[in-house]
Amino acid sequence: MGDKVLEIVQYVLGFGPTVMLPIVIFLIAICFRVKLSKALRSALIIGIGFVGIYAIFDILTKNVGPAAEAMVKNTGVNLPVVDLGWPPLSAITWASPIAPFVIPLTVLINIGLLAINKTRTVDVDLWNYWHFALAGTLVYYATGSFVLGLVGAGIAAIVILKLADWSAPMIQKHFNLPGISLPTLSSAVFFPIGLLGNMIIDKIPIINKWDLNPEKIQKRFGIFGEPMMIGVILGIFLGIAAGYDIKGILTLGVNIGAVMFILPRMVRILMEGLIPLSDAIKEILQKRFPNRKDLYIGLDIAVAIGNPAIISTALLLTPISVILAFVLPGNETLPLGDLANLAVMISMVVLATNGNVFRSLLIGIPIIIGDLLIATALAPTITKLAKDVNFSFPEGASGQVSSFLDGGNPFRFWLMKISEMNIIALIMIPIVAVILYWVFKATKNRVYEN
Repeated sequence: MGDKVLEIVQYVLGFGPTVMLPIVIFLIAICFRVKLSKALRSALIIGIGFVGIYAIFDILTKNVGPAAEAMVKNTGVNLPVVDLGWPPLSAITWASPIAPFVIPLTVLINIGLLAINKTRTVDVDLWNYWHFALAGTLVYYATGSFVLGLVGAGIAAIVILKLADWSAPMIQKHFNLPGISLPTLSSAVFFPIGLLGNMIIDKIPIINKWDLNPEKIQKRFGIFGEPMMIGVILGIFLGIAAGYDIKGILTLGVNIGAVMFILPRMVRILMEGLIPLSDAIKEILQKRFPNRKDLYIGLDIAVAIGNPAIISTALLLTPISVILAFVLPGNETLPLGDLANLAVMISMVVLATNGNVFRSLLIGIPIIIGDLLIATALAPTITKLAKDVNFSFPEGASGQVSSFLDGGNPFRFWLMKISEMNIIALIMIPIVAVILYWVFKATKNRVYEN
């Protein structure tokens, strides 16, 4: 029975987010009694927008990935734990025994929190529920308890929904995504870290005056400050660091510039379908629940990746991550698969700093250090998980595998250690709670300003 459920879930997930998301949004719209023609048109435009976003993001990863690998090879250093990247890790997670139960669990949790007015996010991005499933799977492997695994997945879902609510006002203002929240675990957990880091930098003389912001750069440098040109320049520098020839350097520069130029336009297509649908749902909700605040539609972090500050910070962090991997004591993870996806991790830090690339870099460095060490610590567990689901290991990965970003995510690691009753992890619960409350109160006015 369990195998049959798993087979059905994997078949449905095989449609991919570009098909699943329009279907889910269409069904939600029909449930809210949105006119059939409007629901269908909006759902299709949203799907088409995501096709464009993923296609352009694919150009980014396929260009940055090989350049990052070339930088790694040029160092001549080899580390024993291979970074698979998030796509293989998501496939491994969906093949785990706990994964099929996470989708209905998360849906029920989301509906329950909405019913008691404890979240404003309607998380329609079912495909990314794998983030919660991985958290639950790690707890399951740590404890051997299926029930505790589901509890871990449920806790992860609740925390991320609350973080999505917290960050939504800034997302809507700074990323120009009205009515949207971003409940993607691999990025959302870094929002409070970004806020805390930003507050610390505010207290440091001289450094607190430095504001490397794409908008300000554009005003000062004209065409050379445009996102397109910034992408070209950063791509050229990355190509030089990778040891490319002239053709390779220029090709990489033009491709990164194209990503900077096209990706925001793909987001506008998505919003063309989403805004009418969102407005229609809000109108219905306000009639039935006049005292209820507007709801947010929870989408994949990919809709924010086109922000020039995010891509710029991610590209600058790429060579820094390679250097850190080789000089960091205790690290055994060779960053490869996820180096092209640093934009996902750093996106909410950039948001927390109001697009200040310099501050985002400073905050990003300790995050990278933590990710590398945690990815190394979790390598035995992730390797066992991969073997248990008969994952085909890539060439050169005969030993241990991990994931630089999702395998190194501090929240999942902490949740796993709590389930193991690790004394340090347990002590950190009240400490982190107090820090989060303090950061929330200290930044509330800035986060929720119009």
